[in-house]
Amino acid sequence: MSRIGKKPIPIPKGVTVTVAEGAVEIQGPKGKLRQACPPGITFEVRDGQLHALTVRDDKELGKFHGLGRSLVANAVAGVTEGFKRELDIVGIGYRAELKGRQVVFALGYSHPIVFDIPQGIDIAIDKQTHVTVTGIDRQLVGQVAADIRRMRKPDPYKQKGVRYTGEVLKKKVGKTGA
Repeated sequence: MSRIGKKPIPIPKGVTVTVAEGAVEIQGPKGKLRQACPPGITFEVRDGQLHALTVRDDKELGKFHGLGRSLVANAVAGVTEGFKRELDIVGIGYRAELKGRQVVFALGYSHPIVFDIPQGIDIAIDKQTHVTVTGIDRQLVGQVAADIRRMRKPDPYKQKGVRYTGEVLKKKVGKTGA
């Protein structure tokens, strides 16, 4: 059995959990999520806590036990607090602008890049160079932030590009003119 899978998930006030066949539905103050369960893993509500259980005692189910528990715990945290990823745009002339449900990036290319914001995600832009991605689905928030970063990865020589806030880059030394 997985050590992480054995830990119960506390259900906060205002959150309702419904265990369905092959999935867990969580509804909270920020929204509603349906998290599919890995095969061989079921969930049970006991004493105001959610417990992940394996269908049978099989060593191979241990990895899915911890995975299933983590996915559902992330869903519970998402509907109560939500998730946030912050990115910084570094470079002369690099900027982002919000237009309805689209973000227009100027990242040094010959054309602006238009990024459609997916359903369930909110993007805020401060000072044209600081992008905040928020939402209730942790996987979707991380994927949207990774997609934005991929538009112009940080350059190892000049350190320009889109990077996560607080990301430390290893600067490469360019060629010497000798």
